[in-house]
Amino acid sequence: MLGRLDPQTILATLVAFVIAITVHEFAHAWTALRLGDDTAARQGRVTLNPLAHLDPIGSIGLLMIVFLGFGIGWGRPVPVNPNRLRWGHRGMALTALAGPLSNVIIAIGFALPYRFGLPAAPEQVTLFVQRLILVNLLLAAFNLIPIPPLDGLKILLGLLPAFWYPVLAPLERYGVGILLVLIVFGSLGGSILAAMYLPVYRLLFRLVVGGAPL
Repeated sequence: MLGRLDPQTILATLVAFVIAITVHEFAHAWTALRLGDDTAARQGRVTLNPLAHLDPIGSIGLLMIVFLGFGIGWGRPVPVNPNRLRWGHRGMALTALAGPLSNVIIAIGFALPYRFGLPAAPEQVTLFVQRLILVNLLLAAFNLIPIPPLDGLKILLGLLPAFWYPVLAPLERYGVGILLVLIVFGSLGGSILAAMYLPVYRLLFRLVVGGAPL
């Protein structure tokens, strides 16, 4: 889906990933602070400095995605103490939702030229804007999958009645393994993940940009 491998597209995609992950993790940290937990703030995570949010191994995963078309990348997880958040599980759900929501907001901001027919920009600028929209919407949709360590499970637990928490919370122990198995073991795992996030991505794209997804 990320498509071409010419140098301009590679550079635009990598910069878009850095921006998207930085804003995503910042949004988690900022929301947690607003809800009463300063754990991330004390570690310097309430910042838009990419160096505070990029993970070395996760960054290698991003390079694999861009150059090879498969893999998984991530930023440094934002530490959150749910016991210090207002509104309990609901507060945790809001903190989790802040990441994907921030990516959608970025995509909306940069999609305005497409929706309102603003003057044409140079080709390089248009390419970067397209990559930024694509990456942010993909990141938002993928993180809404309800498999830990993605944000989707925490959001789901905040929406469901309280009695579901002890049933679903133990997935936190196995979610990383499940996710890695789905990614590593070929087309079946990829198809399962795609079935979870691509419909959300396509819906977001139509709402934000209109027309067929990039």
